[in-house]
Amino acid sequence: MAVYLTKDSKVLVQGMTGGEGMKHTRRMIAAGTDVVGGVNPRKAGRTVDFDDRSVPVFGSVADGIRSTGADATVVFVPPAFAKSAVTEAADAGIGLAVVITEGIPVHDSVAFTTYARARGTRLIGPNCPGLISPGQSNAGIIPADIAKPGRVGLVSKSGTLTYQLMYELRDVGFSTCVGIGGDPVVGTSHIDCLAAFEDDPDTDLVVLIGEIGGDAEERAAAYVRDHVTKPVVGYIAGFTAPEGRTMGHAGAIVSGSSGTAQAKKEALEAAGVRVGSTPTGTAQLVLDLLGNRT
Repeated sequence: MAVYLTKDSKVLVQGMTGGEGMKHTRRMIAAGTDVVGGVNPRKAGRTVDFDDRSVPVFGSVADGIRSTGADATVVFVPPAFAKSAVTEAADAGIGLAVVITEGIPVHDSVAFTTYARARGTRLIGPNCPGLISPGQSNAGIIPADIAKPGRVGLVSKSGTLTYQLMYELRDVGFSTCVGIGGDPVVGTSHIDCLAAFEDDPDTDLVVLIGEIGGDAEERAAAYVRDHVTKPVVGYIAGFTAPEGRTMGHAGAIVSGSSGTAQAKKEALEAAGVRVGSTPTGTAQLVLDLLGNRT
């Protein structure tokens, strides 16, 4: 099994004919993703060749679903068009929407995450690297060659740290790695992923990566304490961040003691999560726990 994305997922790419969409669609197909179509109203009816595969372009998500049975979409459209792209996908009944686009206005993110949730669409992002179930499917921009299939689940705010922990644990392997994005408003939370991994019989341990700002990690800690039976290992980025400074992600703002790395670390540890001081140290904690379970 895997979380949210499997070898059976049929993926559309909104914005496939643009530069980024073309590049990453080729990489997704190479990783085994069943990309069944692109969406561009101005280029409907055309096909795009990716090495040995021709992918049709549809005029709408609804057309793509009717023709291919697609159940997922990856959004590579400019920020100004992201809201309409997600709304269109949700209206068409897509099950999973992965929004890679960064720089989306917060009021647009609030609107389309709420809209998608009301219509039963699982939304990952925005401003995220997507998700990958190694050996099965890859929806987004995560490099497919840095990890193999395994029994560790990973949920992360940070794209870069997603890649690093995948590489650090490349010999262990992952069920699914989910980059949820670091914006103030995202469609899928740490808690959503913790619940999914808890229910996944092929995930034995979960790695949770957070960062300064907000209270998502503190809420995740409370959820782990009350609902998660599997081992959880955590890492919090931003211990050296100065107070009141944004640190890359729009959501990473510290005010007083609220949102600090130390506060998050303490909350996670109080819930039984082992928290690493570096990415490499975090990976070692995972190896130690897996060794203890064998």
